[in-house]
Amino acid sequence: MAYTADKPEPPEPPDQLRARIPGWGVDLDPRDRPSVPKERFAPETTGAHWDFPERQPGYETRERSIEHAFVTPVFGTTAPLKGLSGVVRRHAYRRYSEGRAAHWLLLIGADRIDVAESRVRALMQGRPDNPVTESGIRSEITAHGGASRRRSSRADVNHQWLDPFVSGAPWIAAAGLGAAVVVRRKGRSRK
Repeated sequence: MAYTADKPEPPEPPDQLRARIPGWGVDLDPRDRPSVPKERFAPETTGAHWDFPERQPGYETRERSIEHAFVTPVFGTTAPLKGLSGVVRRHAYRRYSEGRAAHWLLLIGADRIDVAESRVRALMQGRPDNPVTESGIRSEITAHGGASRRRSSRADVNHQWLDPFVSGAPWIAAAGLGAAVVVRRKGRSRK
């Protein structure tokens, strides 16, 4: 079992594994292993007073990889899942292995959804994002941003021309959508 002091026994005896898998067990002899002096099992020196750590409360509702039987005894709780992004994250953990690209693509998509949800939530609460100060545009002008790029070998210089499009496109799209809504409402009110 994971997280215990006992080393798990292999599912098959070493001789069967050696016969079935070429090269299995080549590092069993301590003389062939460079890490042997560092490998020491001495739990009394660590101060651990348990065989299996006490479980942190709330593990029943946490997402976990399908490769693991249970959530680790200690886990982070700083960002609880919420909204549509939480639904997408739960689906990624429930359905796909961590070794599949779909798992990670869903998690990346959930991050993008979370950003959109946060922006909408901030707008609804009356404190929308400020694209000028929060994107660093002002510091690019006042702190000699362009000059620092011309005289350096920074890796981001090659794609810096894309930055205004990537950072500004959502704001331009939102402004265009807002203008279209205003024009449409004015057109309806004139009829």
